[in-house]
Amino acid sequence: MKVMIIGATGLLGRALSREWHEDQVLRYGSHEVDIRDSDRVNTVVDVERPDWIVLAAAYTDVDGCEKNPALAFAVNRDGAAHVAEAAKRSAAKLLFLSTDYVFDGRNTRPYEVTDARNPQSVYGRSKAEAELRLSEILPQSCIVRTSWLFGVGGKCFPDTILKLAANRPSLDVVDDQRGCPTYSIDLATAIITLCRGSAQGIVHAANSGECTWFEFAKEIIADAGLAIPVRPASSAQMARPAPRPAYSVLSTRSLKGYGCEMPSWKDALRRYLKERRA
Repeated sequence: MKVMIIGATGLLGRALSREWHEDQVLRYGSHEVDIRDSDRVNTVVDVERPDWIVLAAAYTDVDGCEKNPALAFAVNRDGAAHVAEAAKRSAAKLLFLSTDYVFDGRNTRPYEVTDARNPQSVYGRSKAEAELRLSEILPQSCIVRTSWLFGVGGKCFPDTILKLAANRPSLDVVDDQRGCPTYSIDLATAIITLCRGSAQGIVHAANSGECTWFEFAKEIIADAGLAIPVRPASSAQMARPAPRPAYSVLSTRSLKGYGCEMPSWKDALRRYLKERRA
């Protein structure tokens, strides 16, 4: 199987490159393929003729998207459509990375793949509209929603917490947003399983378990062997340009349907910290 990763230099792209063995893997960073450029996307896909395209490239700065919606939609929606059109023309299968931000955060039980989209931020809307465009262009594509992604090789919550802990006497962290932390290595493994299983439709992929950002931060500090106090704060106290879902836990029933189950986020965190130290 020939696989093309677009966005190979990002946090998830690096994990995919590291974990994907046996198949032929083509790696393209955003500097090599800007998905806003449909001609460039078409040229690369036409030349390489991959069996699968994994689209991991995106504008994921949630607050940046809120401040620059034109860029958010150009990359996350229109860029994804360019890749889907190229995939359709070359008969390639497509796996697209989406997000828990397509939901409004008002649920009190884990979101299923059949739950209605109702994004509250520009980032969420750009991804939700991308999902709809892909479903029109390439109905057999696989849309993988994930949440709270962390890993070595890019900006992420645990890395930020550890850097702040090195310079502050205490940390205040939001305790009224609940979700599923997801380790890039475990997500990469799940994506490989999905591609090899010819997955179609929407799939939710996240490490098992749930927590608030405050609970996540406390676990990071404890597992790192630090003694710095971590204090709970409200979203109102820690106001950001873009609204965040209060509850965005994803049900992974759809992932289990492909024979894949991801470990707990606490186990994933310990492996991340070990990788980070190494």
